[in-house]
Amino acid sequence: MIVIIAEKPSVARELAKIVGASVKKDGFIEGNGYAVTWAFGHLVQIFAPEADVAWRPENLPILPEQFYLNVGMTMKDGKKVPDDGYSHQLEIIKSLFDQAEYIINAGDAGREGELIQRYIYAYVGCTKPVKRLWISSLTDNAIREGLEQLHPSSEFDTLYAAGKARSEADWLVGINATRALSCMAGRGVHSLGRVQTPTLAMVCRRFIENRDFVPQAFWNIKVASKKDEVGFKAMNKERYFDHDKLNADVEAIKAAGSMTVTKMEKTEKSVQPPFLYDLTSLQQDANKKLGLSAQETLDTAQALYEKKVLTYPRTGSRFIPDDVFATLPQLLQKQEGHPKYGSYARSLQGTSLNRRSVDQTKVTDHHALLPTEVAPVALNANEQGIYDLVIARLLESISPKCEMLSTVAEFDSAGVVLAAKGNMIVKPGWRAVQGVVSSDDEKDDQDLPTFVVGDVLPVLGIEETEGKTKPKPLHTEASLLDAMKHAGKEVEDEDLKDALKEVGIGTPATRAGEIETILRRGYITRKGKSLIPTDKGMTIYEAVKDKYIANVEMTGRWETSLAKIVDGKVSAKAFDESIRRYVTALTSEILSDEANRAALMYAAADEDAIKCPKCGGPMKIWENNVKCRACGLSVWKEVAHKKLSDSMMRKLLTTGRTQVLKGFKSKSGNTFDASLVVKDDFTIGFDFSEVAPRKTAPQQQNAVSTGDPNECPPPSLDDAPYWM
Repeated sequence: MIVIIAEKPSVARELAKIVGASVKKDGFIEGNGYAVTWAFGHLVQIFAPEADVAWRPENLPILPEQFYLNVGMTMKDGKKVPDDGYSHQLEIIKSLFDQAEYIINAGDAGREGELIQRYIYAYVGCTKPVKRLWISSLTDNAIREGLEQLHPSSEFDTLYAAGKARSEADWLVGINATRALSCMAGRGVHSLGRVQTPTLAMVCRRFIENRDFVPQAFWNIKVASKKDEVGFKAMNKERYFDHDKLNADVEAIKAAGSMTVTKMEKTEKSVQPPFLYDLTSLQQDANKKLGLSAQETLDTAQALYEKKVLTYPRTGSRFIPDDVFATLPQLLQKQEGHPKYGSYARSLQGTSLNRRSVDQTKVTDHHALLPTEVAPVALNANEQGIYDLVIARLLESISPKCEMLSTVAEFDSAGVVLAAKGNMIVKPGWRAVQGVVSSDDEKDDQDLPTFVVGDVLPVLGIEETEGKTKPKPLHTEASLLDAMKHAGKEVEDEDLKDALKEVGIGTPATRAGEIETILRRGYITRKGKSLIPTDKGMTIYEAVKDKYIANVEMTGRWETSLAKIVDGKVSAKAFDESIRRYVTALTSEILSDEANRAALMYAAADEDAIKCPKCGGPMKIWENNVKCRACGLSVWKEVAHKKLSDSMMRKLLTTGRTQVLKGFKSKSGNTFDASLVVKDDFTIGFDFSEVAPRKTAPQQQNAVSTGDPNECPPPSLDDAPYWM
């Protein structure tokens, strides 16, 4: 029997269909000599017994000589315990492996997918031969071709080594930095991480820069004129920051009544189409155009991949090889019925396609995102939006260049230098995909007449405009993803900056998760599309901003080293040794920082001000509930259609009851007043004993209600493991 193991059940079902396995069993699908089983993501995780010590400074740093594997954990009664479903699936996998002739690794074709599979093999003690299925889409043809061209597992040993090195580095950095900072605070958990902390620093720095920016007033002048009955406007070349100078120049122009052409240039220029999407550029555009978060975009693209209509989404490349380029005419033909882009796709048939995104040397594990030959069916709004973005980008990338005519003219009027610019599109080329017929800079889109140096033209009007200098805008997810991708821009060392240019911090597959992590931990929050730090996030940032953990350069060096491990240019052992030296220095640096101890203690005290009525542990106020970090007790902030304020929740949980509150609404729609109380089973009930009777209201029972107002359970807000 041949055993195929995929990363998730949905992928396993597609593989089973191709190999002819159709009999569904517990945890696998069997038939035609195959058994197709699956993981649930990280079925197996690393751990070290050395971590089971008290959170005290003297126990740091934690540097285990060896990591061990364990079943993936889940939260139960406020504690992390092995997941029963994971344990059961691992037993099934082990049983199948024991019966297998050989195993086909059909995990996601990337560093993380390889790591997940190898950890499973090691945990269940697999000794059978393993072959690797490496495909970029889940279409039937791609799966068949991949199964016909299986790779030796050994070809991906360095990929696994890089994944393992990354996993262990994140554990070492996260657990030591988090515990060191938490010890400094005296209470609470203050999570730090190898990628999440530099990412938080980017958000905080931009927020501070924006907050502290002092705007400065400036003025411009626009002069209206015409030649050969063609009107146009010219503008001062430099902003005016001196209003008196502005007035003097305006008066001088008025007195002159004319301006003389001193320079005239007309140039033809071509604008190349954009490259194809990788995951990060797709996430940026989806955030700008569709309002989707990075995680929502990744999840949607993954769903489209599993529906076979997009290629593998977790790609860091914006290029395709020649053999994929050769298939694009067939892909175009499949898009001729697209309601939005079908007519444009038909117009490209039989033409010479632009090869700008074709470069085998720039294709990493996977080529750029493309649609497949499978037509989408019944997509939801987000899926349709993402699919359309990918289709539009494909059409743009293979379209002709945009041909433009650029005109620049300069004028002199009483010694004042003015300028007029015009960019006119002659052939829209790739811009026609989206129906764009203007240039990138719309203020320059004016039809200028043909000037001759020495022409004297009339001044027909003068307009003064006032503006203020603006700071860099707050980070959005789109701009933060770009900052993470191009982290080298913040590095001063020119050699390292060039090395980090294509690496950044995190990977295309993990950046969305890092942003979600600092959102979930309450370090940053969304305000519209902007990301802003919370008070807690700013406290953490101030404590670590000058330390190794927030250093983009250091994190970028690690990403570069991980890439070199895959290429065989750096050993995983050397990388591990550098991480351990770093962790030792980092822990000492955090624990010795007396300057920030008071601020951290204050933040921790504020966070732990509510004591759990069930166990006495610290409770955290979230947007929709209040939850105990120790026992997991969760109290919903909306009761009978009334949203309770943080102060109301604080009073309820610290004293056991509230004052009489107005505005509750029953299931029948009637409003009523009541106090809230914490009942013996730690649920919330109503008390009507202090409610003044209403003449028109039915008589209320003067006792604590036995009904539970929490008709719906609160959403799960469990933190992810703090070291991930």
